[in-house]
Amino acid sequence: MSFAVLITYFCLGCVLFPALLLVVLGLSALISLKIRESYVVVLTQWCASLSLVCAFCVLGLMLSSGERFVTIDVGDWVSIEQEQFHFHIRFIFDRLSIPFLILSLVLCLTVATFTRRYLHREPGFNRFFLLYAFFLNGIVLSSVAGTIETLFFGWELVGVSSALLVAFFLDRESPVQNGQRVWGIYRFSDSAFLLGALAMHHYTGHGDFAAFVGTEPWPESQAVLTANQAFLVGCLLLVAACGKSALVPFSGWLARAMEGPTPSTAIFYGALSIHLGAYLLLRVSPVLESSIGLRVLIVAIGLSTAISGWLISRVGCDVKSVLAYASLTQVGIIVVEIGVGFYYLALIHLVGHACLRTMQLLRAPTLITDYQAIENALGNRMRNQDVTIAGWLPRSLQLSIYRFGYDRGYMDLILDRVFIKSFKNFFLWADRQERRWANFVCGETTQPAKIELHPEEQLALEGDSESIIGTTSYRKEVQ
Repeated sequence: MSFAVLITYFCLGCVLFPALLLVVLGLSALISLKIRESYVVVLTQWCASLSLVCAFCVLGLMLSSGERFVTIDVGDWVSIEQEQFHFHIRFIFDRLSIPFLILSLVLCLTVATFTRRYLHREPGFNRFFLLYAFFLNGIVLSSVAGTIETLFFGWELVGVSSALLVAFFLDRESPVQNGQRVWGIYRFSDSAFLLGALAMHHYTGHGDFAAFVGTEPWPESQAVLTANQAFLVGCLLLVAACGKSALVPFSGWLARAMEGPTPSTAIFYGALSIHLGAYLLLRVSPVLESSIGLRVLIVAIGLSTAISGWLISRVGCDVKSVLAYASLTQVGIIVVEIGVGFYYLALIHLVGHACLRTMQLLRAPTLITDYQAIENALGNRMRNQDVTIAGWLPRSLQLSIYRFGYDRGYMDLILDRVFIKSFKNFFLWADRQERRWANFVCGETTQPAKIELHPEEQLALEGDSESIIGTTSYRKEVQ
């Protein structure tokens, strides 16, 4: 068997085994066939393990042959020559996709094994693993995508499973509301992704990354766009990365995502999903080289994200939110490394940080119990001896910084006031115009539309920041 045929089989195996898992779990859910917990976990472990073995085989074959860039073409599924549109499926295996693919499969396998006991006898056990299969397919497709369409398909699978797992506990209102909030942010950022894909098709006539960033192995390619074109496309993809990775100004939803089960929190917001925006910037890194303004913007967003994440994590009141914003701080630093051109350093940082945060978030539930056991053994509270620069600042400035972190950088408030309120007013105006026209045509009086908002969103749109935080509770917390 030739090298080309052998490596093609292994490359396709990396994608097909997760797809097999999704087909089996999806069909069983469609026909209402409840599979035993042990069988679901074993099937998930086997599919992830076989995909991981294929990934290691691809890596071994590439190292032995000296190949650094392997593409697998599945063909044109849609081709409209008049509009210069091609929906082409291509997978890329190079020095960027293979490390991220192996990282994703290892962590997914670890979390699946952990979930076997963590969610044992949970009513939504099978539903969790079905959504987990969606995520596994999405992260694998995003890792090896060779076209912007393939990447967007995997990107959407990750987003859908993320929002649904945030709303996993359906018996309570808060997880559902927070899942909708996360989904709304994803919709906004994904619209920027689609606009970037359309601009990419307009400038190059293709959705292939090879036609976009060159055919040389990553990161040695050179973008085929001009500086202005690179800035436009790069800014649109940067908005998509900000929404997916909770970068500024979309960082407010990260604490809401902690409503989901601990395994999904670990794999999404500690390991893979939160790094997917950084991975997108790494994939299109040749475009960043073509625009100095774009690189400056990326560095500015990364720095502001790192600083705000650090401040928010310092005043967190629960361990999962603290770890999530600590992860955000590191993601901001990774984005800065990408902006200044340290691509290999950013990739190594990403891999190491994802492994560390997965371990910490999986350990979080028992960490609190162990901490309480230590305090019971000591017979007293463990005192925090940490000395920071905050002690040298004026008291008024300390309170301002504390409030900034306590309210998650006011990012939710800004989004509510600037974007949500603007959209709400626009559609209410459109509803009034429609009713006027309907009243004129029909000669009847129609009732105005009613928009019901979550109480927290209603406070954000009508009240001030004091009503959101609560003046009394805030001052009590500060004291």
